[in-house]
Amino acid sequence: MPAPAGSWPRQVVDAAGRTVTIPRPPTRILLGSGFNLIPLSLLHPDPVSLVAAWANDLKRVNPPMAEAYERRFPRLGTIPLIGDNGGAGVSLEHALSASPDLALMSGWHAWSEAGRLVIQRLQDAGVPTLVLNFSDDPLANTPRSMRALGQAIGREEQGEAFSAFYEQRVAAIRARVAEKPEPRPRVLLQAFGGSTDCCWVWNNGGLGSLVGALGVRNIGAEVLPPAGLGGTMYLESVLAQDPEVYVTTGLPRREFTIGPGVTREQARASLAQVVRGAGLSSLSAARNGRVHGIWNHFNAVPLNILAFEAMARWTRPDLFPDLDPAATLAAINARFAAMPFEGTFWVSVDPAKP
Repeated sequence: MPAPAGSWPRQVVDAAGRTVTIPRPPTRILLGSGFNLIPLSLLHPDPVSLVAAWANDLKRVNPPMAEAYERRFPRLGTIPLIGDNGGAGVSLEHALSASPDLALMSGWHAWSEAGRLVIQRLQDAGVPTLVLNFSDDPLANTPRSMRALGQAIGREEQGEAFSAFYEQRVAAIRARVAEKPEPRPRVLLQAFGGSTDCCWVWNNGGLGSLVGALGVRNIGAEVLPPAGLGGTMYLESVLAQDPEVYVTTGLPRREFTIGPGVTREQARASLAQVVRGAGLSSLSAARNGRVHGIWNHFNAVPLNILAFEAMARWTRPDLFPDLDPAATLAAINARFAAMPFEGTFWVSVDPAKP
């Protein structure tokens, strides 16, 4: 049982199932992934005031979002960096020199030997270390992680409110799918369309689990080994499978550009170009206007509910004509976000299918 609100020390069970003792309200948090600034900012009005040091992965791979945080919270630009997000890339010496009283790590740290070693060394140095997981089984682990984070930083009410908000939306989608499981369109979910030879495709891991939860046929899960998050399908195989719905992921300043700081027109134009350039124009999905894209880093943050809702609309328009992820994002910005999330996070080639 979590400790009553306001009482310290407290024990928190993190997303890896570890029981972590937090002796006092943390004021110097170490972010083992820069992306963990995002969940922190959903629970605290001034998240940067709590951060003592952070990894540079958010700055490196999603600079528009890092820049937006720095504009909103200028102190972020003065906070020391401790290396990259991979376990071997985090400088333990730099991390400890920041004198953290809580470390927030990500699911991929708990999966890797190097990451587990960093977690253990932080714990051995007396730094309580909490694992947040928004990438593996996100529909279950996102609310679990947000509740744990809320308990760890003394923001239990906020953690519970966000988790309940998230779970209500997931439950509503699951209920409609259960009532009408058919038809089950065939869906391909590709990573980083246009950036490499076609195609790295998700199976039922990570973002692919969102596809599976919609009751549709995830082609990656049918043709790729179940281990890991996915694997490579060659163009010939993709064309032979001929998905009815094609979804790819992208990032700002990539071939398919989408995310913070990107307009819908830019995202739509780049998505259309990716499909043409990759030789996918003959797919049933392309011919029928069912080509879509999402921000790749939904796989690292609790905003993944937006990807789930968008893919529900795209894959089962018969069930979800009224589902509006834009309204969900507006509610998150109004109720939870210390800094509004702005940009384009999902898009369709067909403007009539946003």
